[in-house]
Amino acid sequence: MNTMQILASQPWVERLGWTLLHFLWQGLSIAGLYAAARRMARGASPNIRYAAACGALAVLVAAPVVTWILMRPADAAPIPTNRTATIPPTGSTVATNLPVSVRAVVSEVRTPQFLPWVVAVWLLGATVFWIRLMGGWVVAARMRSMLVRPAPAEWRRTLRELGARIGVSRPVELLVSALVQVPTVVGWIRPVVLVPVGALAGLPPEHVEALLIHELAHIRRHDYLVNMLQSVAEALLFYHPAVWWVSGHIRAERELCCDDVAVSASGDVLTYARALAELESCRPAHFNAAVAANGGSLADRIARLLGQSRPAAVSGLGPGVLIGAVLIAATTYGLFGQSEARPAFQVASVKPNTSTAPRGHMVRALAGGRLTAEDAWVMQLIQNAYGVQQYQVIGAPDWTNTDGFDIEAKADGNVDQKQVWLMVQTLLADRFKLAVHRETRQLPVYAIVAARGGLKLPPPKDAGCPPGPSPAGSRQPPCGMVRISMGPGGLQMTGDNAPMAEFVRMLAGLVNRPVIDRSGFTGTFDVHVEFTPDEYTGGLPPPPPGVPPLPTDPNRPNILAAVQEQLGLKLESSKGPVEVLVIDHVEKPSAN
Repeated sequence: MNTMQILASQPWVERLGWTLLHFLWQGLSIAGLYAAARRMARGASPNIRYAAACGALAVLVAAPVVTWILMRPADAAPIPTNRTATIPPTGSTVATNLPVSVRAVVSEVRTPQFLPWVVAVWLLGATVFWIRLMGGWVVAARMRSMLVRPAPAEWRRTLRELGARIGVSRPVELLVSALVQVPTVVGWIRPVVLVPVGALAGLPPEHVEALLIHELAHIRRHDYLVNMLQSVAEALLFYHPAVWWVSGHIRAERELCCDDVAVSASGDVLTYARALAELESCRPAHFNAAVAANGGSLADRIARLLGQSRPAAVSGLGPGVLIGAVLIAATTYGLFGQSEARPAFQVASVKPNTSTAPRGHMVRALAGGRLTAEDAWVMQLIQNAYGVQQYQVIGAPDWTNTDGFDIEAKADGNVDQKQVWLMVQTLLADRFKLAVHRETRQLPVYAIVAARGGLKLPPPKDAGCPPGPSPAGSRQPPCGMVRISMGPGGLQMTGDNAPMAEFVRMLAGLVNRPVIDRSGFTGTFDVHVEFTPDEYTGGLPPPPPGVPPLPTDPNRPNILAAVQEQLGLKLESSKGPVEVLVIDHVEKPSAN
């Protein structure tokens, strides 16, 4: 089993995949609402715009969390024990009404094929961004101790005085660093202001004080912590441009807020603007883990301080965001907006069966796109239409296994059997108001392995038997197929030249539990297993009304013992992920 198969078998993958995909349209919607609110608050203060951007990012982060919670699987419901086929008390072969394509082997149960890839790509991207983020934090932490020295005592004293002026009560250390080119704040619990070598002596004192006030404003506002949370959001939701767009607004507005604090504390707009201009020529690329004085666009900030109009780059949507929004809208429409049109019968008659005579509860897909059902249970229709076994149907009401319906339906044109069963899905939705969804749950399973004495699989007597229907009048199942019937001495499972997958399929339906093939056998064999019904044959149907139940024979082994004794195969109990069909709603139809 390769990596994608292992990933697809995990019960959380489908839930996470849909959560990530739903965030495409959710993020676009939230970004649209935020853009409208931002346009309305164009003349508001930077603090208000900053709060709005932080709120939008918080909602963006909360959206997938809420989606994940809402998509939590319901508590496991008891697996119904009602049956969907009939074994007559004669020697005839039984048509067991098992689906055409039965997902009985757990290793073949899959979530939608694209979801594991969605999750895999997200995990890879999130890992890369998380490593990048952790590297930034490590570098920022080392900046506190590498190539630094304490600032002169008079500047440390000045920093304390400036902090007291704007309300910073925590102790803040001032260090001269050879690694930074602009004043930078590192740390939240024990903040440090790093200033470049030569800045304290090379810049006018009033410029240095203005820049230090800006950094102290970051400390007072806990911007270092907010910046860390932003970085986490960007790492987890890296694939959505709305996250980066809103996060960019937060960083830009943060600098404007601190600019206002610096101007208010210094009382001189021109001096502070000149101090920022000194930084325009030295704009190093700094790690997001640090908060530097040259964050955002310095030219835009200086223009704002001098009373010029706000640039469109801060308040508008950039080309990259617009392109990303168009791509997301197209992807969202492709995933959610185009539900595949379900084929439907041209004519269909559904009537409750009112006969009291024993009936066969038969459902048959015939040539020419016809469906005929005689006293059929809704559970039979669901199993055939959705390709599931009885143990895979969860939450069905009792009447779906007791009330019979007579159905005649005809498709427009000559369609194959697969299309007929898709039409049955449409019929169930239209006439029975059936609503379902698929989940992956941990359920009891059997693993079929070689018994201690080794395999005893009879080689096929006629390995070249042609596949297809049995000859007319023959009770033998088609070549390569396995059936259950009532023989002279009791129940028997028979089949010629059958592969292990077919035997496992029928066995899973008989024991009403998923069966995983771990026998290692890859050939074909003739099946002839005689057994007596008991609690392990939960997939056997109940007898029709008026017909006595199947007799048990204490001299015959049950199915588990018979398979081991007669075929050398052992069934081991375990648990594993099983795709189930959960019934959300179903109701009885009115007669035509």
